[in-house]
Amino acid sequence: MFTGIVAAVGTVANIKLHDGEGSFRFATGDLSLQGVQTGDSIAVNGCCLTVTELHGDGFSADVSRETVDCTTLGARQAGDRVNFERALAAGDALGGHLVTGHIDGVGEVTDLRADGDSVRLTIEAPGTLARYIAAKGSVCVDGTSLTVNSVDGDRFAMMIIPHTQNQTIIGDYAPGTRVNIEVDIIARYLERFMQYTEQEA
Repeated sequence: MFTGIVAAVGTVANIKLHDGEGSFRFATGDLSLQGVQTGDSIAVNGCCLTVTELHGDGFSADVSRETVDCTTLGARQAGDRVNFERALAAGDALGGHLVTGHIDGVGEVTDLRADGDSVRLTIEAPGTLARYIAAKGSVCVDGTSLTVNSVDGDRFAMMIIPHTQNQTIIGDYAPGTRVNIEVDIIARYLERFMQYTEQEA
């Protein structure tokens, strides 16, 4: 479980894929790996990955064909910048919202517009996910917990403050950038609950 508060930005150091699966090696930059062991979880651009090997400057993780096909990791190249967050530990502050690290789909940046010191970021979500995204609700974009300001059909917009621009890869976005999206888990459970309620009525 994660919070969507990006702890550090690092890079993809090496990629080894064969038949759509394989492993990534990451250089984690300022992310502290103190206490991390193999088998622990670290979110990379919002994807929960299992540490398979620790290095002096980062870690390696295996990726399945499902992860490659259903997230933006399959399009990453060596040198690309990525967001990192370690798994939530008991007693940690919940500064964002509860995030599982299970990507629901891939969206696309459609617009970036300055608004004072902030940037208004608009993303188009897959139609199957749009119904879970609500104004003033939470959404996780590439592992960053964000508040939705407005929704227009399949598109939703957020205000990105300077701190978030500087401390995550959102500062690298441009129209056409594809991003990982995880919708609020509460919306998922609420829909499932409503389905059962309707069946029992």
